[in-house]
Amino acid sequence: MKKISFLLISAFMLVTLLWSCKKDEQRVVFENGTAPVLSSGTATAIPLSFAGGANEAINLSWTNPNYQFNTGLSSYDVSYQVEIDTTGANFTNPNKKVIALSKDLTLSMTQIAFNDLLLNQLQLASSMAHNIEIRVKSFLINSTGIQYSNVLKFTANPYSLPPKITPPASGTLYITGSAVPSSWVNNPPASQQFTRVSPTYFVLNSVAISGGNSYTFLSNFNSWDYKYSIAVKNDPATVYGGDFQWQGNDILAPPVSGNYKIEVDFQRGKFTLTKL
Repeated sequence: MKKISFLLISAFMLVTLLWSCKKDEQRVVFENGTAPVLSSGTATAIPLSFAGGANEAINLSWTNPNYQFNTGLSSYDVSYQVEIDTTGANFTNPNKKVIALSKDLTLSMTQIAFNDLLLNQLQLASSMAHNIEIRVKSFLINSTGIQYSNVLKFTANPYSLPPKITPPASGTLYITGSAVPSSWVNNPPASQQFTRVSPTYFVLNSVAISGGNSYTFLSNFNSWDYKYSIAVKNDPATVYGGDFQWQGNDILAPPVSGNYKIEVDFQRGKFTLTKL
């Protein structure tokens, strides 16, 4: 009986070993891919004008990276990211534009869309020429097999756009609320008035913020009727800034109390808070 049991155990171990070896042999392993080749039919000087806003500004196309596994060419969907940045930044600029695509091997943008990208994403000055660079990043699921294309260089001269949010006609801006020293008043002290740097850009260099409380921006002294705030009341996603609008709801302050610099950009429709 012991001999039979030993033979059965041995046979089981042998089958398990063979199955394990077979499983290892069938394991799918990524081997390589080819960097996509980026090309464009657009002139190096990208055409941009308000009148031609609906016309094409740029078109891009790139080759398939042909990802390969030990079992052959990949059947997985390939993801692409078109990266647009200023020359010299080497695609490390925090304001660079990244356009995510799945499967596509082409990208076309209108002049109004590309102009908006340059002004509001890359934050480039209008009415002057800028040097920009574009490349494509390809990868599979879980960022397997990252490949970068060649870099194409262009020049572009963005034109001015109307601000996303109409600036206050009063030319003034204040902060008020439970998060600031004055609390909720419509006649804030001078220490809570912004400096008007340009018709569309206001800065408050330092103001004490009480963490976790709320505030809003007023444009007319002694009036609650003219304010700028956010779409969702006390939205935790905007404690350090985000999109704002005419009227709206109270803004939630950052969780940590302290002095903050606040910037309100009507051209882009965004505000930011930076702890000092």
